[in-house]
Amino acid sequence: MRYASGASFYVRRAAIKRFPSIQALRVLESVVRNGALWRAASELNVTRSAVSHQLRLMERDLGFKIVERSGNRTEITPRARAYAEDVRRALNIIASSTARVSQDRLNGRLSVSAPPGFAAAWLCLNMGDFLAANPEVILNVVSSHQLADTSNPEVDTFITFGHEPRAHVAAEPLLSVEFTPLCSPAYLSRYKSFNDPNILTRATLLHMHDFTDWENWMQLSGMPMENAHRGICYSDMNIVHTAVIAGEGIAIGDTVLWASDLREGRLMRPFAQSLHSDTGYFLCTPEENLENPLVVEFHNWLKTRLEVSRIGPDFRS
Repeated sequence: MRYASGASFYVRRAAIKRFPSIQALRVLESVVRNGALWRAASELNVTRSAVSHQLRLMERDLGFKIVERSGNRTEITPRARAYAEDVRRALNIIASSTARVSQDRLNGRLSVSAPPGFAAAWLCLNMGDFLAANPEVILNVVSSHQLADTSNPEVDTFITFGHEPRAHVAAEPLLSVEFTPLCSPAYLSRYKSFNDPNILTRATLLHMHDFTDWENWMQLSGMPMENAHRGICYSDMNIVHTAVIAGEGIAIGDTVLWASDLREGRLMRPFAQSLHSDTGYFLCTPEENLENPLVVEFHNWLKTRLEVSRIGPDFRS
């Protein structure tokens, strides 16, 4: 069959695309994820020219542009980025299936994301138990100050505070959270009585970022919200926790993260009133990782461990 022009040949060629090789798919996924050809080449331990060659072959097979040049820069086309998202999910499914059928004992690398407070106050204190049961697993824990973020493509599963719906990410509630004023016994002993919330007008209030938590608690307790506009604001809950333990003031604390301090008497709960959040902690997992044996094992362990260590309903002084 003859063709009138090179353009019509290209159209015909695009109509009989070949399926790209696994090597080419891995190259595309790495380039898009790393944002540069040289980074992908370094990750895959090949030359940059080899990466460029694979992308040219893929353009031929798929019939659309993978990269475009803008001056001295090479940019991934939007269509290629969308395709790379599907490729990443497919490669993860293949890896999960391979691990499931070829391993009697779990091994490999598992990447988990958790908010800094959860990682510091609970996860790092309990992960030894998971590794003892799975000694050949290499665990990587990362933290983000964007507490509901699930966008990191390097992460297998996310523990988030709050939940932002996102395509191809499955979410399930993990823990409900109760917020209430907490302080150390030493700080509590400075006052004759802490039964009257009005005593807080003389206490040092500790805040994270702004006055919102204390404003909400004051309003719940029938007190002027303006009473919350005093004290010290910190940028990180771990710092607030350190200050509370040291007896530097009283803070609206998370009874999940600070459960062991309450249970062992390092912190006290002076008042019954509490803020009950509808958000709490969620377990969010990209759909392609839901059957990953490492992820499944971690989820089962996490839920069981949290149930065992769950704090009791009442830690008031």
